[in-house]
Amino acid sequence: MWLNLLWLVIGLVIGGIIGFFACRKVMAKYLKENPPISEEMIKTLMLQMGRKPNQKQINQIMKQMSKYN
Repeated sequence: MWLNLLWLVIGLVIGGIIGFFACRKVMAKYLKENPPISEEMIKTLMLQMGRKPNQKQINQIMKQMSKYN
């Protein structure tokens, strides 16, 4: 009885660890292929705020965004 429960708990822990790392890898790949924000989105947002962005400002924002990925 206790041995079966122990195997169940060990299996759940190992499965959780493997699932966590697999999910993390899949999400990292997805975000790399489909970034949440692009240069075009930044330009559009800045234009809506009434600012005319230059390429240097856009590059700075993209660099800041990639630092958090």
